[in-house]
Amino acid sequence: MLEQAHDHEEIVQRVAALDIGKATLTCCIRVPDESTPGKRLQEVDTYSTMTRSLLALADRLRCLSVTRVVLEATSDYWKPVFYLLEAAGLEVWLVNSHHVKHLPGRPKTDKLDAVWLAKVAERQMIRPSFVPPPHIRALRDLTRYRVDLVNACTAEKNRVEKLLEDAQIKLSVVASSIFGVSGRAMLAALITGERNPTRLAQLARGRMRAKLSSLEEAFTGHFTDHHAFLLRLMLARIDAWNADIAIVDEKISQHITPYRDTVERLDEIPGIGPTAAHVIIAEIGLDMSRFPTAKHLTSWARFAPGVKESAGKKKGKGATGHGNAYLARVLGEAAVSVGRTETFLGERYRRIARRRGNKKAAVAVGRSILTIIWHLLSDPTARFIDLGTGFHDSRLDPEREKRRHIRRLQALGYSVTVEPAN
Repeated sequence: MLEQAHDHEEIVQRVAALDIGKATLTCCIRVPDESTPGKRLQEVDTYSTMTRSLLALADRLRCLSVTRVVLEATSDYWKPVFYLLEAAGLEVWLVNSHHVKHLPGRPKTDKLDAVWLAKVAERQMIRPSFVPPPHIRALRDLTRYRVDLVNACTAEKNRVEKLLEDAQIKLSVVASSIFGVSGRAMLAALITGERNPTRLAQLARGRMRAKLSSLEEAFTGHFTDHHAFLLRLMLARIDAWNADIAIVDEKISQHITPYRDTVERLDEIPGIGPTAAHVIIAEIGLDMSRFPTAKHLTSWARFAPGVKESAGKKKGKGATGHGNAYLARVLGEAAVSVGRTETFLGERYRRIARRRGNKKAAVAVGRSILTIIWHLLSDPTARFIDLGTGFHDSRLDPEREKRRHIRRLQALGYSVTVEPAN
C-alpha cells in the first residue's frame, strides 16, 4: 500500500558548493536557466583562500543571488571561509565529508568534487553540521585550549614521577600527591642539594607528618645532580603551565559572565561542576532549537547506539561511534564521578554496571546527563530535581518481583512457599 512520504523534494534553486584546500578552493555555482525552463546553469571556478579572493567570491555569490553555500569540513581550512561568508550575510552549511563521499568508480578531482557536492546540496540530500555562533565559538576556543594546557601539565607531572623512579625516590608511594605543599617543599630541597632522608622527611606538613618513617625510606635512593638539573626544568615547566591555566580560567570567567544562571543550573546536576558546565556550554551552545529533541542531541554527541541492519539481522555491537571528544570526556568523567554518589544517577550507574560493566554504564549515564542538560537548556525556568536512590525500586511491580525471585529459587532446586509478613 502506497503511503505519503514525509521528505521534501524541493530543489534549492541557487546553490554553491566549495571544495576547500589550504591554498585554493574550487567553487561550483548552480542556478536556474531563465531562458530554458527546467534547465540549470553551472559555473566552476578556482579561488585563492586569501582574504581578498574570498571577498570577491562572496560578491560573486551575492550577485548570483545564491541562497545556500555548502562546504565540507576539511581539516581547519574551512573555518576562515565559513566565517567570512557567514559575515557576508550568506547562509553557509558545513557538512560532514563522510556523508557526501564521491561514488566509487568515478574519477575524482577538485572540480568534480565541487560539482558533485553542489548536486547533492541542491537536492537537499545532506544535513548541516552544528557550528555554534561567534560568541560560543570564542568560549569553545578557550575551553579547548584549557584542556590542552591541562594535558600538557599532566604529561610533565608524569615525567617528574618517572624521573624520581629513575633515582629510586619513592615519594609517590607514600604521598597521594607529590605536587602538594609538602611534596613541592621536598622536591625543592632535592634540587638545592639536600640528600639526607631524615631532613627531607621533616619537611612534611599536616597529615603527612604521620608518615615520617615511610618518607625516610622513600628518600633513600641515588638522586644525583643530573636528576636535580632535569627536575628543576620540569618543575619550572609545570609552574608555567599552571600559570597559563590560571590566565585562561580568568578569561573563561569573563566570557561566561552572561551565562552565569545557566552555569548554576547545570552545576546542580550531580557530577557536573562549573568547569564541566563551561565545556558543555562551549560545545553544544545554548540554543536547543538546533536539536529538536533530546534524542537529536544524544545522537549528535554519539551517546546513542548506531543502527546497522541488513537482511533482517542487526550487525555490529551497537557501538555509539566517535563524536565530540571534548564533550564525551566531560560526560564520561561526570558519569564515573556520579557513580559514587547516593543519587538517582549514581544508583542508575551502579545498576547498569552490575549487569553490563562500567564502560556501558558510563555511556548510559552520560546519555542521561545529556538528556537532562537538553531539558535545562530548552527551558530557562527548569531546575534539576534528584529522584533519589529508591526511584527504581519504588516503580517496580511487587508481584512481578515476587514471581521473579520465586523462579530463581525454584531453578536452584528449592520448593518455595510465600506468606505475607505480619
